[in-house]
Amino acid sequence: MAKESRISLFDLTTGLSETVDLVNPAWVNHHMQVAYIAFSLSEELGLSMEEKSDLVLAGALHDIGCYCHAERMDLLKFESEFPHEHEELGYLFLNEFKPFSSIANLIRFHHVRWDKKNKIQKSGKKVPYGSYILHIADRVSILINKQEEILGQVDSICENITAQSGKMFMPELVDAFVKLAEKEYFWLEATSSLLYVILSGRVKMPSISLDMEHLVSFSKVFSRIVDFRSSFFATHSAGVAATAEKLAQFAGFSKQECQWMKIAGYVHDIGMLVVPIELLEKEEPLTEEEFGIIRKHPFYTHLILKSIAAFKDIVSWASYHHETLSGTGYPFHVKEDNLPLGARILAVANVFTSLTEIRPYRNKFSGETIHEELKKLGEESKLDPNIVSALLLHFNEINSARIAAQDEAKENYLKTECILLHFE
Repeated sequence: MAKESRISLFDLTTGLSETVDLVNPAWVNHHMQVAYIAFSLSEELGLSMEEKSDLVLAGALHDIGCYCHAERMDLLKFESEFPHEHEELGYLFLNEFKPFSSIANLIRFHHVRWDKKNKIQKSGKKVPYGSYILHIADRVSILINKQEEILGQVDSICENITAQSGKMFMPELVDAFVKLAEKEYFWLEATSSLLYVILSGRVKMPSISLDMEHLVSFSKVFSRIVDFRSSFFATHSAGVAATAEKLAQFAGFSKQECQWMKIAGYVHDIGMLVVPIELLEKEEPLTEEEFGIIRKHPFYTHLILKSIAAFKDIVSWASYHHETLSGTGYPFHVKEDNLPLGARILAVANVFTSLTEIRPYRNKFSGETIHEELKKLGEESKLDPNIVSALLLHFNEINSARIAAQDEAKENYLKTECILLHFE
């Protein structure tokens, strides 16, 4: 495992963008389409390569703060009713990861109408030029009907956009868009399934070196996207990460490997974005069909992490957290001989953390019950008994680390809740 990973910002962004798209299948490819339209407008306007790069990255992540299906459906409207809370959440998520801080501000204001800019400026904030570009690119994307031939839609889309010149959109950006819209190739590329290939061939994206601190920071972005959807799960990944890191220490992992274990804990449930919040917060027992939906999430965790080069060493650790030594786990049915120690540690950390948490259908378990349940699962080969023994032997130390991590995560979650209340 390398101490430092060199990775393209574009590849890092793409992996995160695909993750956000899992919230609603109707939005698949939307982020990359907005990235392409914003890039094309920036070329038409003669912006610098750095400005173009930032717009591509911001376009690919512009709705990262929108992790609720209902919010997503609202944003499918040309003039959405409640756009600003997800802008602010997106800004908060990305601004904590230093390589994305330059695009966080673009995302923070990407729904500001041109005729409402003075209101924002009076509050002491400045709307970046790139945010106006993202806004028009986003709305053009919304107007494209995937079920109809694209060239037949051009006149209608242009009419909608030009009607909002000086209102929703900056006039000079509307003029640039009208010129761009005359070129058939623009529309054919914008609706292509190969947008990643198209953009990666045209945009000179910087590669950056990510040390362990940056990688942990990036993994926290993932955990917040999935965990902050529900108060019941808001601190779950933080608890799993802290527990897994401690268990790795007691298992003899190196300091660096323990950090990778923490990262795996933060990202293990990213596939949960395919699961509707309504299921996560259901008080009644799940139906067989609903449990089938839940069982998908480790597969999507695997799919997402495989696409991000920086995480290649921990894919199995994170995505095998519901596998068992007997091979009766899900969704890969990996047996003991092929189950890495990191995956076994994460499985124990995940179950332990879950038992300490409140769920819609039950309260958290007592310390005595947690001990009994973990021992039982170890005896049944559903968890590695050696890892279970290590946790029980060092219970107080591991539990204290879990509590501290979850208290910190709770504080961050409550900050986002305050933002949501501000916009109601």
